Amino acid sequence: MTWQRVLGRVSFINCDPVFYGLNSEWRILSAPPSWLTGHLLRKDCITAPIPAADYAANQDKLVLLSDIGIVGREEVGSVLLFGNRPIESMRDIAVPTDSSTSRMLLKWILSERKLDPKLVEMGPDIDSMMEKCDGALIIGDRAISAAISHKSSVLLDLGREWKEITGYPMVFGVFAARKDSELPLVLDAKNAMINHYISFNEDQDFREEVISSSSKKVGFSENRVRTYFEEEVSNFLEEDSIKGLSKFLDVVCEVEEPIWVN
Repeated sequence: MTWQRVLGRVSFINCDPVFYGLNSEWRILSAPPSWLTGHLLRKDCITAPIPAADYAANQDKLVLLSDIGIVGREEVGSVLLFGNRPIESMRDIAVPTDSSTSRMLLKWILSERKLDPKLVEMGPDIDSMMEKCDGALIIGDRAISAAISHKSSVLLDLGREWKEITGYPMVFGVFAARKDSELPLVLDAKNAMINHYISFNEDQDFREEVISSSSKKVGFSENRVRTYFEEEVSNFLEEDSIKGLSKFLDVVCEVEEPIWVN
């Protein structure tokens, strides 16, 4: 199977509704968000959900797939700032190495509050991060887990904060392809993923199967996973989401409007 029949996917459960049980004609390459950017650029896959900030950094090489993304509805539940003291008094915050978007968004939110703590890159382990720094930014499944075990330390949901400041949903991940990829192959990949996500939303039995599988994979209750999929994260890129993405690319990344594959 060539790279043109390979789909990159984030290794977190936020992509399970798109990829779980996808037709076997596609091979799935699973990796952390920022790693997928390198895989896409090296032609290891035809398309992948990459951090929005990584798209901004590689805008000359990439195009975006319309209709599909990784979007926070209100609070996203999986991009969280933890701390044992108020944000205003933090001297340093540990940030993960596996997502450029969350780091850039946190830095922007802090600047909006006129705050400038030192950001320290570390591996995404909340206990070691909190041991060395006043705050810790955690993303993905680890953030959901940490919010359960460190509930009193959750200070900020970055998706909700972005929505409160801008009025738009926060798009953390965008599905991208190389500009030199063959358009029919990219559209084939996009349609396969979109149709699968539509099935997740419309087929109750399939949705419950995905929820059960995701629950077992990460050790969360089915109710927690169901809430995450239905209330916190979406894979549809709709009109408000596109406006939110444009806002992020403009004010945070300072780049032009993206080129879309429709």
